[in-house]
Parts: sequence; C-alpha cells; structure tokens
Amino acid sequence: MVVASSLPELVDKMNGLQGDGSVNLSAVGEAASAYDRQIERGAPYDDEQLRRIALVRQWKGDRLRTCKFQKILEPKAGPLMAIREFIISRKSLGGIQTDLDSRVLDTRGEPIAGLYAAGEAAGFGGGGMNGLRGLEGTFLGGCVLTARRAAAALAR
Repeated sequence: MVVASSLPELVDKMNGLQGDGSVNLSAVGEAASAYDRQIERGAPYDDEQLRRIALVRQWKGDRLRTCKFQKILEPKAGPLMAIREFIISRKSLGGIQTDLDSRVLDTRGEPIAGLYAAGEAAGFGGGGMNGLRGLEGTFLGGCVLTARRAAAALAR
C-alpha cells in the first residue's frame, strides 16, 4: 500500500513499487476525474459501483453503514491511497463437468475412464448446490457428497 498527498506523488510511489513505470499518471488522473464528474453530476450514474451504493443507501440501516459519495481528487478527501492487488481465482462454482458418480466427462458428455473429480473442482457433482451466493464454510457438504459418490462408483 502506498499513501500520498497528491496524484503525481501517488503514481510515482505506485511505479516505485511496481518497478517498471507502467502506471500512467494521465490515465489514473482521467479515471479519477471521470469518477469525480459522475459524483458532481449526480444520479443516474454510469459507474456500477456508484449505482449500487446509491441503491443501498435508500434503506435506513444501510444508509448508516454505507459511505457517502466523495470525490477522489478533492483535497479534503486525502490522503490518496493505492493498494497493490494480485488477482486470483478462488472459486468458480463451476468446475469440471461430472456426472452424478463424480466421473469427469469429456466434451461429448461421456465419462473419461478412471478420472473422477470431487468437491469444488467438480462444481459439486452437477449441482452448484450453494447457488450464486454460497457462503464461505458451506461447501464442505458438497465436497463430502461428491467424494463419497466417487468412492462408491470406484468401489462398484
């Protein structure tokens, strides 16, 4: 994470962290300015994040917990901060296509001899049983179920 009092300083620190000068001051400046213009203009917003925050703030409980809109480049909003992130794929709720015996299927939908998949890798054996909004800690059941189905199929 880097902290700075101005955008040029922030970009210099970001490039120092990255080590290759790939962070472009004008691109970052334009992105921040475009965001600030949307806040100044008001709803309806083109930015999906701003739209969602505006929607959530319509309910009293969420209004108390949700930030108010703030321009990025407004001096009172400072200091500016940038956080270096590494994007990874942790789960897809998809996985390898399997049948109900956890056998891995080829592109024609036919089982591949001797190849099984279980748990999150298998998308829970044809289910995605937790749906779109599966909660952390709720996947163990699907992992156990598909592993047991694979074991039973192997035993047969």
